Amino acid sequence: MAANQKICNLERLTAIRRKARESGRVVVHCHGCFDIIHPGHIQHMQYAKSLGDELVVTVSSDSHVSKGVDRPLIPDDLRAVSLAALECVDWVYVNSNPTAVELLDQLQPDIYVKGKEYEQNHDPRFLAEREMVAKHGGRVVFSSGDVVYSSTALIHALDGREAFTDEKILRFREKFDLTGKSLGSLMQKFNGQKVVVVGDYILDRYHFCDATGIAGEGPMMALRQLQSQDFDGGAAGIALHLAGLGANATLVTGLGEDQESHQTEMRLKASGLAVESSGHRRQLVTKSRYLADQTKLFKVDQGAIDPIDSQVAADVAEKILAAADGATAVVFADFGYGLITETLLERIMPRLRKTVPILTADVSGRQSSLLWFKSVDLLCPTEREMRETLHDFSSGLGAAVWRLLSDTGARQAIITLGKQGLVTFSPPERADDAPLGRLASEYLPALSGRVVDPLGCGDALLATASLVLACGGSLHAAAYLGSVAAAIEIQQNGNHPLTSEKLAGALNAHSAAAARLAS
Repeated sequence: MAANQKICNLERLTAIRRKARESGRVVVHCHGCFDIIHPGHIQHMQYAKSLGDELVVTVSSDSHVSKGVDRPLIPDDLRAVSLAALECVDWVYVNSNPTAVELLDQLQPDIYVKGKEYEQNHDPRFLAEREMVAKHGGRVVFSSGDVVYSSTALIHALDGREAFTDEKILRFREKFDLTGKSLGSLMQKFNGQKVVVVGDYILDRYHFCDATGIAGEGPMMALRQLQSQDFDGGAAGIALHLAGLGANATLVTGLGEDQESHQTEMRLKASGLAVESSGHRRQLVTKSRYLADQTKLFKVDQGAIDPIDSQVAADVAEKILAAADGATAVVFADFGYGLITETLLERIMPRLRKTVPILTADVSGRQSSLLWFKSVDLLCPTEREMRETLHDFSSGLGAAVWRLLSDTGARQAIITLGKQGLVTFSPPERADDAPLGRLASEYLPALSGRVVDPLGCGDALLATASLVLACGGSLHAAAYLGSVAAAIEIQQNGNHPLTSEKLAGALNAHSAAAARLAS
């Protein structure tokens, strides 16, 4: 039988089991990830086949392989085809449940075969599988384990994994119909979208230096400053990205009444932003980074945390609500310097939720909290920011995100993982998965392997993803175009505003690369 004829849906698989029972044939079942088929797997399945008449092998679907965000290395449909090509395997099924418990309840195999390493295993998931097999009169048998290999160890031993990464990116695009044409059409809707950005202004100052040696007065590096360059950062960086992409962007931020603040406001307005400022800050927040040969050596922060009082909060709330009149999106970017407070959000969020289609949020710094942002459409933090907010450093990523979305009432999330890329999380496709704490998740590798400066990548992602959602795009289109934007930003020092031309050019390059891979 051809390999593709061995791959079953659940209805066909249960029919096969029923016929086997009627004819007295013994059904043996193996279940696992099978990311890279190795000699240990083959011996395991040959042994399983020897125990009965028909061997059913089930494969964990991509979304339920809990071996790291970049696993499985091989997509589930290809893993299924590889297993079906083995002569000893009679039937293959891709299991969409987190464990094999539900499948075992339906299939009711006579024998369930697991590897030798499970013989003393007390993992609750395996114990539940074992109990289900026994419930239907079957038995669990452990293979010998004479040939020991590990897919995880083999994958970690690979020198390069670019081909696998490219395949994952291509499949992400194909799965969600993210063609160059569809994404280009979405980008054409960016022009004129009214978007409001709320958050702290930060001046990012880069000092480019020459390392001249060790200082004579002590064991410290001596630097000679060559030049300095300033970038508008914080919430201003997000607003500038939006303006560069064609949106009609308004920035509601906290500046002071000093000359530097006035100059900053004039510069932002000259860049195409409408600016509404609280005027409460005593000193502009400035982050100075010192670099030598493109390497950041240290950072010096100026500007204290200055939370707004109730009077300023009332004024800022009115500015936000007025600016959001007719807006398609409001983006909150809390950098922890005091403009955004829990009290301010409690005052404005219910009213914004009634009138603004898309609300998104991200945080940076330990003075801010994702938990303040209730019922938003998208949270876009790093994994570290999320875990620090939840004080949870041990749960699996999916469990932590489930808790975040449950505690905030947020609809969906994009969790960024640095060089590894990102994972999208949204409500489960099946309603009966919701009470079980399951989310639909999709992994997208980083689109750029060249890292110059990660500063501003999250801002570019948030700005672009928010604009995509405001234009009616899907979460996955938002994640993909946001990743393209982040890949542009990561290849240059400082926070340079995006433009629609840059984003279109990068998208065309990625689309061309995807087309070459597909062919």
